[in-house]
Amino acid sequence: MPPLRAAIYAGASILLGLTQGLGLNLVSANLTGLQGPLHATQIEIAWLTAAYMATNITGTMLLYKVRTQFGLRRFAEIGLIIYALVTIAHLFSNDLRSALAVRAVMGIAAAPLSTLAFYYMLEWLPPARKLTLGVTFGVLGGQLAVPIARVISPDLLELGDWHGLYLIEAGLAMLSLAVIYILPITHPPRVKVFDREDWISFPLIAAGFGSTAIVLSVGRLYWWFDAPWIGVLLAVSIASLTLVVIIEWHRAHPIIDLRWLSSYDMLTLTGSFLLFRFLLSEQSVGAIGLFNSIGLQNDQLIPLFTIILAATLAGYLFTACVISPASGPRLHLAALILIAAGAWMDSRVTNLTRPEQFYLSQAMIAFAGAMFLPPALLVGFGKAIARGPMGILSFLVVFLGTQSMGGILASAILGTFQTVREKFHSSVIVEHLTLQDPLVAQRIRAYGAAYSKVLPDPALQNAEGVVTLGKLASQEASILAYQDMFLLIFYVALAGIALLAAHTAYVRYRTTRLAALTPA
Repeated sequence: MPPLRAAIYAGASILLGLTQGLGLNLVSANLTGLQGPLHATQIEIAWLTAAYMATNITGTMLLYKVRTQFGLRRFAEIGLIIYALVTIAHLFSNDLRSALAVRAVMGIAAAPLSTLAFYYMLEWLPPARKLTLGVTFGVLGGQLAVPIARVISPDLLELGDWHGLYLIEAGLAMLSLAVIYILPITHPPRVKVFDREDWISFPLIAAGFGSTAIVLSVGRLYWWFDAPWIGVLLAVSIASLTLVVIIEWHRAHPIIDLRWLSSYDMLTLTGSFLLFRFLLSEQSVGAIGLFNSIGLQNDQLIPLFTIILAATLAGYLFTACVISPASGPRLHLAALILIAAGAWMDSRVTNLTRPEQFYLSQAMIAFAGAMFLPPALLVGFGKAIARGPMGILSFLVVFLGTQSMGGILASAILGTFQTVREKFHSSVIVEHLTLQDPLVAQRIRAYGAAYSKVLPDPALQNAEGVVTLGKLASQEASILAYQDMFLLIFYVALAGIALLAAHTAYVRYRTTRLAALTPA
């Protein structure tokens, strides 16, 4: 393909990936800014993310089967037209209920975009490069969307309030639709993949994954044991997914090839996806949560996310230069070391820490994320392609499930850990705050004196001083909890290094044993 035309196809791939990534991250990065326009509380606004995630995985599997049976062109056109219409409908979502409905539909409508981003990146590459450069840069747009959403959000909110977020989503959707009509791509052969049993499996998959996504997204906010409906949804999820396993295990042409996914190689790959998704939540849950807890907003974090964006891009360029089937373990080891070092550096956080102290550590973690995903995808797609369309669909379930579900699972685990540790540190701090301590009494008087111009009564001044001291104690407890979270991620990264070493040793032993048993 001529260089100019190849560059256009590569740009189209990144555009489609950005469209899909920004569709999710622009909203999740600005939940606080959407509370006022949608008249929602902090807990209610979190349902926007839950609604999107609840439908996304099922939509991806359904639309992949549509593409396989009815053709890529029809799949792309219908999917993007629906996506464009849904993003435009966002502009008319003036209350929480309509916004939730739109986000749920958008979770399904956005499903084709990540697949199309892959195909457009593969289109211009020679066969020898499709599973190296193609896999590496096929996910680039979606990965860059995470820091880009944080960088551009303040300007979008300033220019158009919450409509600014939805307008850029609609604009990107229309550009993506134009790309599909202007740039043709190779059509994979059509294969009949739908059968009557899908009418049973798909509703069960939707109920199982949807219930799980809702619980993981908002369960921590309502608290796990305080809301009875959480237990009901968990029961629905467990029952639905159990029935899916029973049905799919005995089907001649299953949606998900569970026998293959339960093999050692696929279980190892799934575990590595989940492990790295957990570790990379150090940024989305740890660093961002820390700065939000001390009152910093997206506009004050733009330099930090600009550095994360540059490090992510540099990581993908580096990985593209060295990726090969044999380099995967070494790249994963380097990524784990970088994450462990970054989390250790972040564990030194105090109440005086600001984004400038996180530049190096977050750049290391962003670079590590770029070093992990392409080699893992290279191995997974290589195994999936060898098994045909059903193998690809099964691998897509693993990949998307570990990225989307794994993301909200990591957020739920780390968020719960941070809350528990914050309560522990708060109780320890409060135990030592007594008015009998002259230092505490002096601090209360100093805080109360700040209100002397508006509160001449000394008793009211002291009351405000007590309130201020309590807020500072809570903030200190929160910072100590984030220290514990970063240390937890550090120790999990070290455990990941040990597991990687054990897996590598086992693979070498198995290869040597098979070679010895194979007759010459």
